[in-house]
Amino acid sequence: MELVSFQSAKYTRIVRRRLKPDAMRSGARERLRKRYRPDRVRILFVGESPPASGRSFYRANSGLYRAVRETFLIAFPSLGTTDFLDSFRSLGCYLVDLCDEPVDKMTRHARRCACRAGEVGLTRAIRALRPEIIITVVRSIRANVRRTQEQAGWSGLNLELPYPGRWYRHRIQFRQQLLPLLRNTVIGVPVLLRSCKAIQMGTGGLPQC
Repeated sequence: MELVSFQSAKYTRIVRRRLKPDAMRSGARERLRKRYRPDRVRILFVGESPPASGRSFYRANSGLYRAVRETFLIAFPSLGTTDFLDSFRSLGCYLVDLCDEPVDKMTRHARRCACRAGEVGLTRAIRALRPEIIITVVRSIRANVRRTQEQAGWSGLNLELPYPGRWYRHRIQFRQQLLPLLRNTVIGVPVLLRSCKAIQMGTGGLPQC
């Protein structure tokens, strides 16, 4: 916005018109994310930012969504009979981003500055959610996430994973490092499945399934 203030009024109006749809998309992303927020967050996944493509984890159409879902299904094959995002929430899992707006098209310097600025919001989120476990899904932001943990006075299990994007070896490492944690810490899958089956049969149960 500082750059805009030096431009003509006409240019400012053009920039504002271009920014407005982005703000609307950002609001829609947050509403969708909050829809899947658990009452009690046990495992907080932290990404860098929503991608500029418009895809997102909570729209179930991003590479990160596919990698997380595939790993959960390997750990708990029975989740394949449920809606994954509902199950993710019911198991106390939640994903937030360090930056509210996409950074993957920014220059390296601008991206670094955006990530540093995003630490304020992530610190607030960690204080509010108080997760037992924090999983950073992009190693390039691990220093940012560590600072927010310290600023929030948080202590717990911290796991830092490579982003499961274009590189096959990163997807394998992501899966290999996440699987043991899920198998050792995620509880309630049998109860979740029984509740989902009860709802399908019309006998009551958890409403999230």
